[in-house]
Formats: sequence, C-alpha cells, structure tokens
Amino acid sequence: MYTYIDGGVCAAKGFKASGIHCGIRRNKTKRDLALVTSSVKCAAAAVYTKNLVKGAPIYVTRENISDGYAQAVIVNSGNANTCNANGIEIAEEMCLLTEKYTGISKKDVIVASTGVIGQKLDITPIANGMPSLVSLLSEDSFPAAEAIMTTDTVKKEAAVSFEIGGKTVTVGGMAKGSGMIHPNMATMLVFITSDVSISPVMLKKALSEDVKKSFNMVSVDGDTSTNDMCSVLANGLAGNDEITGEGEDFEAFKGALNLVTTSLCRMIAGDGEGATKLLECRVTGAKDQETADIVSKSVICSSLLKAAMFGADANWGRVLCAIGYSGADVDVNKIDVSFASAAGRVDVCKNGAGIDFSEETAKAVLSEKEIGILVDLNDAEYAATAWGCDLTYDYVKINGDYRT
Repeated sequence: MYTYIDGGVCAAKGFKASGIHCGIRRNKTKRDLALVTSSVKCAAAAVYTKNLVKGAPIYVTRENISDGYAQAVIVNSGNANTCNANGIEIAEEMCLLTEKYTGISKKDVIVASTGVIGQKLDITPIANGMPSLVSLLSEDSFPAAEAIMTTDTVKKEAAVSFEIGGKTVTVGGMAKGSGMIHPNMATMLVFITSDVSISPVMLKKALSEDVKKSFNMVSVDGDTSTNDMCSVLANGLAGNDEITGEGEDFEAFKGALNLVTTSLCRMIAGDGEGATKLLECRVTGAKDQETADIVSKSVICSSLLKAAMFGADANWGRVLCAIGYSGADVDVNKIDVSFASAAGRVDVCKNGAGIDFSEETAKAVLSEKEIGILVDLNDAEYAATAWGCDLTYDYVKINGDYRT
C-alpha cells in the first residue's frame, strides 16, 4: 500500500536540503545553488546521458560513487559546466567546498550542473554562497527544488511512503527539466532519496530497470541533453532488513520508486517549454515490450502530432504515420486509435482506417490540459506508456534567445 506524501527529497528520514541565489544567474530573484545531505552515508546509484558530449560533473560524479556510496548532492543552475577546459576542476572544487562546509568527504558528493552549455563557470559565487547554503539546510525541500530550475515554470517534487517488514519506508525526489528533453538513460536532472536499507548493487539494479519505463519514455523536443543525470541515495534509516537480493521487499521498493519517477515524468512533460498540454500515449496489444516502447515513444515524439494537439485537431492520421516510420514490426491493418481526456473519449480509427466521429466532441476532448492518446495494436498483451507535450509558438520564442 503506497501513500503519496509531501516533502520531496526531504521526505525520507535523515535528509535535509537548501537552495540559495549565489550569483551564477544574473536574475537575483532566482535561486541557483542547491544542496542535499544525509545524516549518514548512503548507498548510491546513478544513470547518465548517452550523449557523447557530457558535462564535467558527470565524470566527477561517476568517479565519486564508483564505490556505491555517497552522502550529499550539490547542484547549480544557470551554467551547465559543459565544454569548459577547466570543467572537471570546477566540479571537483564544488565537491571540495561541500566537504569544507559540511564535513562530508568530497568523494561522497554527487555534483551536477544545468544551464547554458559552453560558458565558463566561475567558482567564486559558489564558494561565497556555501556558508549560507549550509546554514539553511532544513527539512523544507522547496528551496532546493526551486534552485535547480532553469526554464521550468514549476518545481517538480514527489514522495511516497510504504511498508517493508513492518517498517515505514519513504522514497522522495525532485527533478528539473522543461526543454532539451529526449533522454537515452534517465533525464534532465533528477535526485531521489530514500531511507530504505538496500545494497548498492540492488539499488543500481532497481534504478536501471526503472528508467527504461519512466524517464526513457519522456520527450519534449527530441534533444538529448549533455548533463542528464538521475541519482538515488538510500541511507537505511527506516530500519528494515537490508535488501540484498530479489524478493518481496525489493519489489515493494521498485514499486515505490516507479511511483515517484513516473510522477516526475508527468510533471516534466507537462511543463515542457511553451507547452499547454500534457500528452500521454498508452500503447496496448503489442507483441513484445520492445514494440510497445518503440510505438509509444514514436507517437509522443511526432512534431506534427504535437502541433495537432496544440490546436485540438483530432488528426489521427499523424498517429498512424508516426507508428509507420517507428521501425516497429506491426500490422497497420489492426491498429485502433482513440483520444481521451477529462471531457470524455472519442474513437477515431479502427483496424487502421478512419471511422465516423464527432469533430465537436473531439475538439472538446482535445481542449483539456491532459490528453490520452490510446493505441491498441491488437497483437498480444504487451503495453507501454510515454509522456510528452504539445508543440507551441512559445517553444520557438523560448529557445530563440535562450543564451542571450
């Protein structure tokens, strides 16, 4: 039994967070430096972007948690620390500053950056802000969730509680991401915390399995970022018997993890740059999992379909078109398509061909804030869900002068 709760990355026992404006961003009203700490060392795992161009923090984080443990996260927004000659040095200095002001070893720090690529990152404002950042550590997760935002319009947090072996366990998280989102591992920046007792090996296994059906199924604009990272810290303070292998407890933890990650996925997709609608493509009846995944992702990535959803146009032919070029082996003569929302459901395609439907009803269905694109391949029993958003005029406006 899972229960959604408040608290984000601070919902689990032993975690504190803070966020400040230190001066990386010119806008003094926006926080740009965040810190998350645990009172004890944690099992740690992370997945990273597969873009060949990677932000310097990824290399440092990967080395720091190579032993399977960490105790803190420091992250800045406003500058991605990517393609900089001294990027590694800056990322390592951020870890050293964390050690200096918290006492947590620099080798137990996850470091991340997000923002503009290719601009030098000055360590001075970060160093100057550390005393304040550490002094403000508390169980209020909001400042940290706000400090990691770039073009995001809302903070993204989720947490759930559940029981393992009679012990109450919590998983919480925060994320940032609005544009440059088409992950091939995890996505954007995501930081998850838990008080579950679990071995680093099983934590890595849980995360690696989860991202395949959560963050890897999100797309806003087809661009994979250089700094994508999803990390998990688990400090064991819930007091459950350590999860060291497969079994009921491991499945319970994976279920909680997936509730948090899919909640963050929906928030990210719904807050896509310039977006007005959250799109959720649910594919059923696929012959295998790979087919279901490919079809749902292809539909959600279609720029033409995204534009049609913006205009509340039930142009279902764009759904079939996206399936047709996806590379999936499907029988196009068996495909059914429907659109659904809080305003109802409208069937638009049966066995790969159009059927009569009310354009007025379709308009009402597609005018809602959350739209379901339902695709039944009528082949077998596999299913998948992907998330995205509509494509609007504002996406071009935002990205036309993002750097300047």
